Amino acid sequence: MPTMTVNGHAMHYTEQGSGPIVVLVHGSLQDQRYWSSQMEPFAAQYRVIALSLRHYWPETWDGKGNDFTIEQHMQDVAAFIRGLNAGPVRLIGHSRGGHIAFRLAAAYPELLHQLVLAEPGGELDATLGGTAPLGAQAAVFAKAAALIGAGQVEEGLRGFAEHTGGPGAWEKRPEPRRQVARDNAMTLLGQINEQRKPYGRAAAEAIRTQTLLVQGANTQPQFKAIIAAMLPILPGARMVEVANASHGMSLENPRDFNAAVLAFFAQG
Repeated sequence: MPTMTVNGHAMHYTEQGSGPIVVLVHGSLQDQRYWSSQMEPFAAQYRVIALSLRHYWPETWDGKGNDFTIEQHMQDVAAFIRGLNAGPVRLIGHSRGGHIAFRLAAAYPELLHQLVLAEPGGELDATLGGTAPLGAQAAVFAKAAALIGAGQVEEGLRGFAEHTGGPGAWEKRPEPRRQVARDNAMTLLGQINEQRKPYGRAAAEAIRTQTLLVQGANTQPQFKAIIAAMLPILPGARMVEVANASHGMSLENPRDFNAAVLAFFAQG
């Protein structure tokens, strides 16, 4: 498996195809394998690179240290893109990876040609119409991490899955998807102190990259609220809804997800 050393850390990735570059950033409890249904279809037109963020599989991590933050992962992805020496890229981020992609687009617009935010995870502050008390999401992370740290891995993963996918989400997932979560379970200990800021209007207005927002038709309300808040703020943003899918829309309905993203890319 190839690696690129960024910020003193070996970042693992997989790639396929040739042409303009598409970089894929996974979410919580995932890794580069999350994008298996996108690699071949996208590679017909693009050089597609799926990353495993710092401390995710294939790394083995004990959940200790102070280098598992949104800022660190954002800086790692930015350094990786610079290391490609190929100019601005098309960037896709899902869930926590969408949050990282959002922050990168605001901080380093010169690195991006187009941006796809697939149900970016996080919370809204009052400037974007957020009404729920901030910190509710962190409490879910902390509860799941406490169970995992105590050796109750399945229970912790089940609770996290239900936060993103609703009741029964863990049992409904195919076994390979559950195993990827087990492989990355210790990263939830890092998320307790990941220092994720809520989305605010100023940060959204700072993004100038052509952006596609993607949501699953059957997803949880908190993800739809984030997309609804961002859609009128991000300049020129458009939104597409993937039928018969929830938060993991690129796995649950890859045909429609891939078609929507490739159509967006073709317009840029």
